[in-house]
Amino acid sequence: MARLNPFSFTPGPVIFFTSAVYVALFAALLTVHLRVPDYPSSTPNGINLTQTWGDLESITRRFHPYNSRANDDVRGYLLSRVEHVIKSKKLSSDKVEIIDDNISNATFSSGSTSVYFEGTNIIIAIRGSEDDEPFHSPLSTPPGERRPNNGGVLVNAHYDSVSSGYGATDDGVGVVTILQLLSYFTEERNWPKRTIILLLNNGEEDFLNGAKAFMRHPISQIPHTFVNLEGAGAGGRATLFRSTDTEVTRYYRKTAHPFGTVVSGDGFKKGLIRSETDYRVFHGELGLRGLDIAFMEPRARYHTVEDSTRETSLNSVWHMLSAALTSTSGLASDTSEKFSDTRDDRDREPYNGKVSAGSGTDAVWFDLFGKVFVVFQLHTLFALSVTMLVAAPLALIALTFGLSKANKNYLFARKAYLFSSDDDQPVYLYGWRGFFRFPIIFGIATAVVIALAYLMVKINPLIVYSSPYAVWSMMLSAWFAVAWFFSRGATAMRPSALQRMYALIWLFAGSFTLLAFVTVLTNNYQVAGGYFALFYFAGIFSALILSYIELFFAPSKTAYARHFEADSSRPNSESASRPLTGSTSAGRSDDRPPVDDDATETTSLLRGDRRSFARYSGGRESTDEGNGDHAEGSRPLELKQPYPGEQEWSGKLPGWIWFLQLLLLAPIVIILIGQIALLLTSALYQTPADGNSTLYIYIAFALLATLLLAPVGPFIHRFTYHIPTFLFLVCIATVIYNLVAFPFSREHRLKVYFVQQVDCDTGINTVSLTGLDGYIQSIVADLPSAQGQQLNCTTPEIATRKELRTCAWEGLPANVVPKATHKTFGKRSIPFSRPEKPLKLNSLSPYSNKTTANDWLDFSVAKSNKTNKVAIRVAGQNTRACRITFDSPISDLAIAGGVSDPRFNPVSDTGTREIRLWHREWSQPWDVSVSWVGESKLSGKVICLWSDANTGQIPAFDEVQHYLPVWAIPSKISDGLVEGFKRFEI
Repeated sequence: MARLNPFSFTPGPVIFFTSAVYVALFAALLTVHLRVPDYPSSTPNGINLTQTWGDLESITRRFHPYNSRANDDVRGYLLSRVEHVIKSKKLSSDKVEIIDDNISNATFSSGSTSVYFEGTNIIIAIRGSEDDEPFHSPLSTPPGERRPNNGGVLVNAHYDSVSSGYGATDDGVGVVTILQLLSYFTEERNWPKRTIILLLNNGEEDFLNGAKAFMRHPISQIPHTFVNLEGAGAGGRATLFRSTDTEVTRYYRKTAHPFGTVVSGDGFKKGLIRSETDYRVFHGELGLRGLDIAFMEPRARYHTVEDSTRETSLNSVWHMLSAALTSTSGLASDTSEKFSDTRDDRDREPYNGKVSAGSGTDAVWFDLFGKVFVVFQLHTLFALSVTMLVAAPLALIALTFGLSKANKNYLFARKAYLFSSDDDQPVYLYGWRGFFRFPIIFGIATAVVIALAYLMVKINPLIVYSSPYAVWSMMLSAWFAVAWFFSRGATAMRPSALQRMYALIWLFAGSFTLLAFVTVLTNNYQVAGGYFALFYFAGIFSALILSYIELFFAPSKTAYARHFEADSSRPNSESASRPLTGSTSAGRSDDRPPVDDDATETTSLLRGDRRSFARYSGGRESTDEGNGDHAEGSRPLELKQPYPGEQEWSGKLPGWIWFLQLLLLAPIVIILIGQIALLLTSALYQTPADGNSTLYIYIAFALLATLLLAPVGPFIHRFTYHIPTFLFLVCIATVIYNLVAFPFSREHRLKVYFVQQVDCDTGINTVSLTGLDGYIQSIVADLPSAQGQQLNCTTPEIATRKELRTCAWEGLPANVVPKATHKTFGKRSIPFSRPEKPLKLNSLSPYSNKTTANDWLDFSVAKSNKTNKVAIRVAGQNTRACRITFDSPISDLAIAGGVSDPRFNPVSDTGTREIRLWHREWSQPWDVSVSWVGESKLSGKVICLWSDANTGQIPAFDEVQHYLPVWAIPSKISDGLVEGFKRFEI
């Protein structure tokens, strides 16, 4: 009895090993993606996780946006904690310096908006053991007092939250990480060689204001590298969002649990991700090189009350803390000149306020199962890609030539001849059989998955918001079931031993095209996210090489043909030996005369056919030509039993090659593409609430599902009906669920955006919610204050929310300003030369409903009689944030307290339509001078903002939080929850 081969290319082994590889790798990827590593029982000296969690709970007790009293409390708490650490370790000011920055102001433009901001950052400088130079120098002059190679490391986190969230991960975890880094690096054994600047910045949530204010402080010139800590979710793992270059990224590689892929960095680089972090300021405007480490999901909890300590964990805290600790330690210990501009002064550009941190190389990076981090230069990816694109086809051509020389090239071979091509009775090889199957099957299966994507978009487009893995299950099971059905059907009708190899040839052609496209992107646009195409192509190429090698085990075509001739000389052997030749099962034409027939009048003069003649001269032919095939054919050819129905010559092929091909294909594809698929799932599945297209999400899922399962194509025809039938039922069940299920749940709430606008001239009070069309109307209709009112639903004014709908109604009145007793000076026009008396606001009195909206803000306008220039004084009560908007753009701007900076333009080239004003003190006025070109008329609004939702000052927001359905949750849409405004015209 023959022993069974556990690795043979038969249904049992194929089903078992293919299923085991896919299931095991999918499970491993999901585990890494969804589970956060446990924090250690013991931590490095100087790190206290208990204290860390206590700090996080303390700073996230209330909403603490920049424009709130709670923000001041958080700032006071952080200052006390910093001072406690320094005092407890008895550190002198020459080693650690605390800078309570209440001086730095920044005036800058962003598009058609100009910003004036007064910073309240907390800066801690830990002097490096090898740093013996002064920290401070005038910002307006080149930092010549310090050596160009004497840089440092900046670690940043912002301590303000949004007005609608507690800010546990955005950015509370980053803040408490800063405190622990302070404790760690001030231990004698951990003291850094490079100076470390720890920045707790205030004002990131609104135009990245805190980082801009840091740029105005002279100490910003010290660091050359940075680690930015951020949050855009409510827990999970902290991912490496992006990095500036290879050299910096290599220090992140040493972290215990690396997580991330350069695909996210490309998303930021190419503008596909709308959000921004302080990374943009530190790298793009200050000139530093560094890392952006952030939490990224779930987005439904981002900027809401669910961004709280309840929704995160100490494991998540440790994941970010350990990554920051490792990266900062590595950067601070590097005393080489790689992070400085070492060019001669004559070769450098004129000083523009940026740090001379040198330049790095574009990087490719990704993690493997959260344990190994791969990082190399983008140029290396390009070089390897070009090499593979050139070498791989040449290698296949050489192998094809070798097979042809060995007379074993069965690819596209229709038939073989015993002696010459004019033989009228060839042996049919059926080498073309199965060649066109894979592209047809691949196209049909992919078309079905894409059709399902369009079906979801048409019927229930938002189901991905709460059930992304149901969508994945639907697409993966659909592709596999459809591909198996057609592959199995084709195999049943026309089995082919070359079907696996032909599938690999088509995969090679497809991956070659993909790699060529990625190589162009790499070279022309510095896109690194296509790195998977190189490994995808390499895996397919290696598997195809094995199929070529496998054919060398086959008999030569001549020997195989002579095998039938040898069999035909034995009684009753012909019909059994040549099932694949001729038009009959015997393999010979029925009208061919028998070998031992009697001569007749029609018998040829020379008895016998060419083959009979050849047999008599066979010895001489072998001697004269040295034909190895003939020598091989002189011996009986032993052929093993082929797989039922497949070509008989395939019986000699080794049965275990397929298993090596599976190991070359599946792990590479699943690990690399599976990681990207999970990352994109986390990044995209809840973005429809922001107005993003759902079609883009479903198409991305469909294409990635196809890439994930394409490597199973060469083996799928060996599957029996059991697993495909099960997956077909899974597909049916998930399709039904995805079409009929409600897309939101308590765990995955629809985010809606709140703002209350009050016309302080008329007292008209409008509350609005912005959200997805069709859902926002039903949400608003159920609110008590909106019942009985006719909703006015329009397109939002905010450009980033144009895809949503805004529904407004007359809501509950706000109580954001205490009762005022001072005399307001309202709006009026006075000569420009007339000095304006300082606005004096009385001390705050207890809140009172008697305060009218007209008392919330004051402004005055002083116009010049000769030029298009005005001076505007603005003051809002109980706030430190106001705006001035203009119906036509202004061309010039000056604000009292603003300082000229070569890196900032107060007004963009196209002019400014909005000025955002931020004070560090409460209820203080701004003095603004503006000028414009064109007609003498200038009109617009003066708007003041209130963002404190902690004290019941905004009943409309409290109502929304209380009465929203369990599947919806509010968030802020702008800097303020309440906007009070007055109009002006000059």
